[in-house]
Amino acid sequence: MGDYLIMNPLNFPILSTTIFVPLVGALILLMVRKDKIVKGIAFTTGIINFLISLLLYVYFDPSTHLFQFGEFARWIPTYNINYILGIDGITIFLILLTTMLAPMCVLCSWTAIENRVKEFMFCILIMESAMVGVFCALDFILFYIFWEAMLIPMYLLIAVWGGPNKDYASIKFFIYTLFGSVFLLVAIIAIYLATGSFNIPNAMFKDYSFNFQFWVFLAFAIAFAIKVPMFPFHTWLPAAHTEAPTAGSVFLASVLLKMGTYGFLRFCLPVTPKASLFFAPYMLVLSVIAIIYGGFICLSQTDMKKLIAYSSVAHMGFATLGIFSLTLFGLQGALLQMLNHGVTTGALFLCVGIVYERTHSREIYDNAGLGKIMPIYVGFFGLFSISSFAFPGTNNFVGELYILIGTFANHKIAGFFSVVGAVLAAAYMLKLLKQIIWGREDKRPIKDMNIKEIVYLIPLAVLVLWMGLFPAPFVHTIEKTITHLTSQMQVFFP
Repeated sequence: MGDYLIMNPLNFPILSTTIFVPLVGALILLMVRKDKIVKGIAFTTGIINFLISLLLYVYFDPSTHLFQFGEFARWIPTYNINYILGIDGITIFLILLTTMLAPMCVLCSWTAIENRVKEFMFCILIMESAMVGVFCALDFILFYIFWEAMLIPMYLLIAVWGGPNKDYASIKFFIYTLFGSVFLLVAIIAIYLATGSFNIPNAMFKDYSFNFQFWVFLAFAIAFAIKVPMFPFHTWLPAAHTEAPTAGSVFLASVLLKMGTYGFLRFCLPVTPKASLFFAPYMLVLSVIAIIYGGFICLSQTDMKKLIAYSSVAHMGFATLGIFSLTLFGLQGALLQMLNHGVTTGALFLCVGIVYERTHSREIYDNAGLGKIMPIYVGFFGLFSISSFAFPGTNNFVGELYILIGTFANHKIAGFFSVVGAVLAAAYMLKLLKQIIWGREDKRPIKDMNIKEIVYLIPLAVLVLWMGLFPAPFVHTIEKTITHLTSQMQVFFP
């Protein structure tokens, strides 16, 4: 192994296990016929994989920036392609978020999905496997394989189990993401021609020419901006969210969007630092536009799912704002915000799914006035709503505070306009919350949340408060990696 990789302290390949346990579960599903057993196997697989992934946090060493739990095997020696896995402070929580959400996605689909249940659960498990692989891969080709492997199951979730306009939404999603993948592949090939290797850590912080960094950054940035999605590449997101089943929306918002910001952190900043500095002002402008544009669009929405989808454009704008502030606080805040958005927005989509099963409508008016008839539901919905606009004491407040501190340090105008976006977030979420709780007198015979629904929302509610009131463990875990990243980038800055 290279000097960038720490040997695995455990006696088994835990990263490979976390990647391939869902794949094994998916293959087992192919031999089962009864839907009830299929759901049970999918849920059990998700729980087992989550418990295995918890060992990563237990044995993770936050005192080093090196990649941990390293695994290395020769794969295609002729082209210097290897099977290399490792995680650091950037990826540890993203993996845990992915493995935690997988069993929740199975539970929220338990009664909502009635047709082709086996195929649906198969797609969920394949998605989990590919997403964990993206965050673990330290070889460009391996990374690209996992990156592309996510595309098909997500496309199928929308195209097969989506809403009335599922064909339009799924094809648009497929075209946009495939278009971005072409640019990602071009950047990978360019780096291979420059270094003779597909090893990701070895490609970092090399003294490439500015011209090389310029074009590689552009290729990376297009691929990752589509995935985030940044303005003006965002138009596929509302359609995909609106038509996707609840589980698809949760994975899409909580994990897939983070792969764009993860790409900026893992590739753009360390591989093309000079170009990142050059393009930072433009990326900040696009981030601010996304924050404000997303806020105004949300104010005009009448569909709950569309509102939350457009809010993702604004919230992910904060994440890219923190990344391209190129400050320690900004980068820490961006990583925290990636995690916070995954928790909060995933929970909001779960809440929309819960009420949609009862009213068969996502329109705000049709779901107004639930305060008296679904008190437990509005309690959870209220918590996640105030977290969404960064109310103090909730998780998003910590992330946005770090981002604003980092942004104001070097870019006061961008910081000012991002505050306007934060005010807009409070406006549209409070407007939504008011309608859902007190919108109108309602005597519909709608049942409140059941035990299954409470079970999969409680962990997310706990995380909202834990990360909001006691963020120190999360900050401590990511601090060394982000500090090393910023210190290495300073070498290339004038």
